[in-house]
Amino acid sequence: MSGHSKWSTIKHKKAANDAKRGKQFAKLIRAIETSARQAGTSDPAMSPSLALAVQKAKDASVPKDNIERACKRGAGDLDGATTYESVQYEGYGPSGVAVLVECLTDNRNRTASDVRQIFTKVGGSLAEPGSVAFQFSRRGQVVVEADGVSEDDLMLAGLDHGLDDVEVEGDRLIAWCDTTDVADLRKALEAAELPVLEAASPMVPASTVPITEAADAKAILRLLDLLEDNDDVQEVWDNVDIDDDVLAVIDA
Repeated sequence: MSGHSKWSTIKHKKAANDAKRGKQFAKLIRAIETSARQAGTSDPAMSPSLALAVQKAKDASVPKDNIERACKRGAGDLDGATTYESVQYEGYGPSGVAVLVECLTDNRNRTASDVRQIFTKVGGSLAEPGSVAFQFSRRGQVVVEADGVSEDDLMLAGLDHGLDDVEVEGDRLIAWCDTTDVADLRKALEAAELPVLEAASPMVPASTVPITEAADAKAILRLLDLLEDNDDVQEVWDNVDIDDDVLAVIDA
């Protein structure tokens, strides 16, 4: 097991189906502007981090014009860009689950207050820097639609391009790799005409906390939802492993 949270399957469905799509677009644009500013260029080909931010926006169907303008604003070629600071918060949620929160903010005090209030609201708490982060490591992944695609297909196409593990997650296949191999692995899978959905470099927990009670699961998922609904929050990583039967009840 890679330790990837099964809750990501539900999040994937929600992102595609509910009103959070517009908020997701705004966060992706913010990430592009920040990457372009840090790279000092509006050309994704000149910066791996900007290229990844642009690709994530494309995967989410952000309009091309919006992406190009965000690149130019971030690089200073157009007016109107806001300077965002990258901030990470660590905390514990219900049932002692570990949570990492990655933010891009133009007001660190506001964001810290908001994140703290969210943890407190569901019975969790913020933790000291480093007390949670050590439980996670960053890995690369390319997500492929599983319909008509086998694990062997994925292995054959990606083995010479950094692929080191394959995981089945609902109707998707996860091709795991080193973070430096994400772009190359994606290109290889696309060249093999496999249906690539997205690529990313998530924080993966070394171990997970099993959750078998619906009440506990709902409290944890409420925390994750509230965090992800915050405008400043870019990513939320956790070490939750909710029982399949409990997930089915919640998903229904």
